[in-house]
Amino acid sequence: MILGIIPARYASTRFPGKPLVDIAGKSMIQRVYEQAKKCVHLAEVIVATDDERIYKHVHDFGGVAVITSPDHQSGTDRCAEVALKHLQYDVIINIQGDEPFIDPEQISKLAACFNDKDTQIATLIKKVLSKEELFNANSPKVVVNKLSEAVYFSRSPLPHIRGQEPQNWLNHFTYFKHIGIYGYRADVLQEITKLPVSSLEKAESLEQLRWIENGYRIKVAETELETYAVDTPEDLEKLKQ
Repeated sequence: MILGIIPARYASTRFPGKPLVDIAGKSMIQRVYEQAKKCVHLAEVIVATDDERIYKHVHDFGGVAVITSPDHQSGTDRCAEVALKHLQYDVIINIQGDEPFIDPEQISKLAACFNDKDTQIATLIKKVLSKEELFNANSPKVVVNKLSEAVYFSRSPLPHIRGQEPQNWLNHFTYFKHIGIYGYRADVLQEITKLPVSSLEKAESLEQLRWIENGYRIKVAETELETYAVDTPEDLEKLKQ
């Protein structure tokens, strides 16, 4: 039993009101919700928001939404609150609310990671194809072991290829970038949200490092599908074009 949750905040620093912006006749949050509903592996999809405007809008288009605490620091924390009220689910999938054209196949690929009973947390990775991606600090890279588990996430390109110029690194190593959708066992989700902020998390500003630093294993599945996140009004204009 898998529950899909879409955290949605109104008060984004870089793009206030982002979930409600119009994209070709539908709001961003409606597009994300409708794409998630197409995934056959999700028994239910819920929008988790701290804002009455988003809550009302989701109900107006026929979706399911709940109001959560305004004090959460991350979407993970928001998912944990909702999950506590839906204890019948074994796995929770945290679907980014700013990717209006997420492919349901990506959600299914993530859900399949939990066919392995030992999977605690799962996420997606994609091969880095350009130098621009490799050196973009807003696109975290992932170091992966032979068990398809994340060893480390970084805003820097890792590993460093000794003896080669950085512009040639892609010719000598297969780099992966992180696709920011997560799945968690329901009990693990509650555990990780109780962990204090870690030193690695502070350094890179990546919450998943807190989980690794505390010994949790993150399974990764590779996707070839690109995702298009909207972080700023400029991103939205590019997407529309």
